[in-house]
Amino acid sequence: MLLGRFYDGLEIHREEKIVYGKFLVPHRVISTCGAAGGLRDDLACVYNHQSCEPAGHVRSHHGIMMRRPLAYRAVIACRHSLPPEQCATLGTAANMRYASIRHASFRELEVVAVCTGGVEANAGRAGDPAVVYEKDGVFERIAMHEPVEHGTINTLLFINMELTPGAMVRTVMTATEAKTAALQELAVGSRYSDGLATGTGTDQIGVASRLGTGIPLTGAGKHCVLGELIGKTVREAVCETLSLQNELTPENQRSSVAHLQRFGVTAESLLEGVRAKLDGDDGELLAKNFIGIERDPFVATAVAALVHLRDKLAWGILPASCAPEIWAAYGAQVAAAVSGDYARMPVYREALAQEGYPFGNGGMVCLVAHAMALGFSEKWPELVIADEQEGGE
Repeated sequence: MLLGRFYDGLEIHREEKIVYGKFLVPHRVISTCGAAGGLRDDLACVYNHQSCEPAGHVRSHHGIMMRRPLAYRAVIACRHSLPPEQCATLGTAANMRYASIRHASFRELEVVAVCTGGVEANAGRAGDPAVVYEKDGVFERIAMHEPVEHGTINTLLFINMELTPGAMVRTVMTATEAKTAALQELAVGSRYSDGLATGTGTDQIGVASRLGTGIPLTGAGKHCVLGELIGKTVREAVCETLSLQNELTPENQRSSVAHLQRFGVTAESLLEGVRAKLDGDDGELLAKNFIGIERDPFVATAVAALVHLRDKLAWGILPASCAPEIWAAYGAQVAAAVSGDYARMPVYREALAQEGYPFGNGGMVCLVAHAMALGFSEKWPELVIADEQEGGE
């Protein structure tokens, strides 16, 4: 199936479990491909292939992808009538039917981005603890936890003008920043640390620029129009493919749990923590309405603000000595957001300050649970008053 034809030099196709860019004219390619990676001027195609299911699909023959990339490329390329020796390949568990295509132009310059992605299991932050160490072609396990192979953001990028080799490298930098910007906007947390994710552990990229268009472009950074177009198309394509693959959208991230998830919090654990601070009737009522409460815009805002301040404390932007006051003040915001009574903030602040929650992830999570309980216990004061008045008659 032809998905699109661009600048009289490129066709984007999708067949079965593969999306590929077919060059109608010569292109220069830089890629992470295991078989034809690096900088090449002799390729006819770059493709992105779904090599397995996203979960639980581990069979012995899958090892060919890592051990024998040339053989793997030959099998996939020949199946789709592509010339194996002239293909650069990307592999993933993401569904090719969720591939997002974005096209942008300025004057005679055109950029096309094609992205697939999944981040539920493998999102990570640059500098997170590694899992394996490679030497002499052998990967040695250096961590107890299993490496997660599924969860990959793959980017195919096509440019209708020739670039210098240095500018080709710069496109990879700019596209990577755009991918990270998308994850930042969606508040995706690392699965390997308590930081925000910058990508996944298996991300791949292939960039192609059309040859023979005149003096090669030398700039692909953020100050150049080319960099702007790369950033715009890649960010939009990453956001769309993650919404399709993982239902990862701004609306779904409007959630207290979503912002606390990178600290080990689940909806169940947060609910349990809040209920522990409530009496039986209030706890039962909260449980029946918890999704609506934790996703309330004001509650999610207050929790997101507290998490953001936690990051500022962890990064040293704010002094750790200020943590107790920050915890109490912004925990009171959470309580007020739940109750709706912002005039009670001084009371909430004092109650939370007395608990003395320590700076750290555990202290913050306990603070949020306590604040939610404080707010919920006072959410319906008019019913309590009416009940008391009725009892006094």
